Amino acid sequence: MNLTDRVAVITGGAGGIGAALARRFAAEGAAALVLADLDGDAAAEVAEAVGPLAHGVALDVTDEAQVRALVADTERRYGRIDVFCANAGVATGGGVEVDNAGWERAWQVNVLSHVYAARAVLPAMLARGGGYLLHTCSAAGMLTAVGDAPYSVTKHAAVGFAEWLSVTYRDQGVRVSALCPQGVDTPMLADGLAAGHLGARVIAASGPVLSPDEVAAAAVAGMAEERFLILPHPEVADYARRRAEDPDGWQSGLRKLVRRLRQSPAEPPPPAATP
Repeated sequence: MNLTDRVAVITGGAGGIGAALARRFAAEGAAALVLADLDGDAAAEVAEAVGPLAHGVALDVTDEAQVRALVADTERRYGRIDVFCANAGVATGGGVEVDNAGWERAWQVNVLSHVYAARAVLPAMLARGGGYLLHTCSAAGMLTAVGDAPYSVTKHAAVGFAEWLSVTYRDQGVRVSALCPQGVDTPMLADGLAAGHLGARVIAASGPVLSPDEVAAAAVAGMAEERFLILPHPEVADYARRRAEDPDGWQSGLRKLVRRLRQSPAEPPPPAATP
């Protein structure tokens, strides 16, 4: 998809990958950008920095009525939605001990928010015979998020849902991509490192930590080629092959990494990446 003159909605648009997508879409010539976030004021600040084509709104992606209202308002204002980026996500930093409320929130934000968005935007996209769904799913959805059971499980579900959408609707003109980065210099990773969460330490030790702008550039390149899997960290494809070909060996390697990290003191968060 060429983003010139496109209308896009981006959830989780107040920072991190969402804000970077907004900046990149604007640079690509988008016609209008709606940045939605639970923190509406922060989304508005990002929109102001992006320029007059963008505006920020408050949105709880776990509330389907709010998602439907946002889609309807955007379609009334601009006539259509060409791209919907379901980008909001949450991590827990915990395992089976995470309480039911934590599991439910991960399920609501990381999976059901994608379902709500698809339900809301698909009718008009199918009627027009075109549209694009970009789902931020994480490499955790292809591999595993060591140290964060709810994140790992829900990101696998997010990839599965995106694949189902692609298989079901591509022949009707709707393209779907699953954006699956590994380590990204966002508050989610920084907070996890500061708290000493094992999962964040594994991510930081497993490869380069990209800036959000690098991830956004990879997303735009992948969308231009209409690829289903967009991997800002190309090595994730190799990891996935190794995992599929030798699951026992793959798990053994991860356990060795975990043992090494547990035997060493947690390091401070890395410096912020330069965009």
